[in-house]
Amino acid sequence: MSQDIHLAFAHPSERAAATDGGAPRDRISLRDHIVEVEIGAFQSERGQTQRVCFNVVVEVARAGDRIDDDVDRILSYDRVTEAIAHELGEERLNLLETLAERVAERILLAPQAMRVFVRIEKLDRGPGALGVEIVRSRDDLDPAQAAPRAEDRPHPRVVYLSNAAIAAPHLSDWLDWLTGQAAPVVLCVGLPDGPRPQADHPLAQRRIDLLAIEQNGWVLAARDPRCVVVGTRTELDWGMKHDQVSLWAPSKIVLDAVEGPKSQPRDSVALAAWLAQDLAARDLLVIGEELPDAPGLAARAVPVTQGTLASDE
Repeated sequence: MSQDIHLAFAHPSERAAATDGGAPRDRISLRDHIVEVEIGAFQSERGQTQRVCFNVVVEVARAGDRIDDDVDRILSYDRVTEAIAHELGEERLNLLETLAERVAERILLAPQAMRVFVRIEKLDRGPGALGVEIVRSRDDLDPAQAAPRAEDRPHPRVVYLSNAAIAAPHLSDWLDWLTGQAAPVVLCVGLPDGPRPQADHPLAQRRIDLLAIEQNGWVLAARDPRCVVVGTRTELDWGMKHDQVSLWAPSKIVLDAVEGPKSQPRDSVALAAWLAQDLAARDLLVIGEELPDAPGLAARAVPVTQGTLASDE
């Protein structure tokens, strides 16, 4: 029993040694790697960073009889720290469990990695360290979960519809044309017309405005059943791969973004441009509003009175 308790709190390297189950493997380790990051499911954890400590052990396949002092024949320590930095930079996360899973999966994409132990602890949430530890092997890795290469990612057409465009008689015709094109379609809308609640705190007002945009999205979805409201990056990715017309509900993606939009939700065309750049969209089509200031993004504006979206491109 005492040995079990010791191993429960031991460093992952000791856990790895105690559970090798056969011929021991070579191991590389990262100890006490501390990063300041915004993470957590509680409201008190939003808008501020906290210290998070990583301890990682990777069991690796042997490089053969001779390494020849060649760095290309081994799993670099940088691969571990880069996996952590990549997942922290991908989006804001609520759970350490999610972060640990993603870090483990990314490390296991390296051909030398066979099994990985990941321990992550929050250092500032109480008098002690609060954390999670997981172990994953190459057999646990689903090839479908591997991050797609940049050239394999879909490049959607992001389309912003003003309130006048949502109510326009041409809406169905526009959607007919958009769904007939080769690119996936992601629709964006802005704030609804009329008054909405006002808050004294800018962060509270930001949430109110984002939720108001989502309500306006449901108004559009009610006009045409092809418009499917989605609020996560996973849903967006799925929709782009399966010819779905995705209607973006922005709250979760905006609030969870590591590098979020600089504009406020009331500047909803700029918000759509931010999404287009984040998705590496082929272009941004704005119906019923002026074009945003978005350097490097291909964009064109169409008046609400125009019955067709076809251009001379």
